[in-house]
Amino acid sequence: MSETVGISTGIAARYATAVFDLARDGKAIAGLEKDVDALDAAMVESDGLRILLSSPLYSRDEQATAIAAVAAKMKLSNTISNVLALMASKRRLFVLPQLVATLRAKIADHKGEVTADVTSAKALTKAQSDKLAKTLTAQMGVDVKIKATVDESLIGGLIVKVGSKMIDTSIKSKLNALQNTMKEVG
Repeated sequence: MSETVGISTGIAARYATAVFDLARDGKAIAGLEKDVDALDAAMVESDGLRILLSSPLYSRDEQATAIAAVAAKMKLSNTISNVLALMASKRRLFVLPQLVATLRAKIADHKGEVTADVTSAKALTKAQSDKLAKTLTAQMGVDVKIKATVDESLIGGLIVKVGSKMIDTSIKSKLNALQNTMKEVG
């Protein structure tokens, strides 16, 4: 399984490098970021798109026609539209999630940003998210962009991951630590 993931990541990295270089040379990083955000949102929201990307039942021509229609409907740039068409013709649309993640990382690196994965028990308000980003930016010394997710099993608190660092202030982890301590005593 990990061999397949490695191959997908390698393919996505090559496409991402080419797309990013084209956007950087054409001074179109902002447009690329908009396209990446749109594709990411579409993959999350559309079961049909996810099936199109991963199903071996569609022929190359069917994938190419469908992805061209999706790109046109989403008004994606010519660069991204052409790359999607190329990926469909090579039957490599299955790597689109890795491509989006790799492009997002390259864009953030170019802008001097770091992404913090924040998991909370309930959705953060705009004010809370902004305050957390400001605090993390002050601590890290670089711009921090928040990627928030919700996990109600945390009960309360946050789990913040920035690079290889993790801060877990969730009530769930505190209860687990208390439970382990009580087991050691008894």
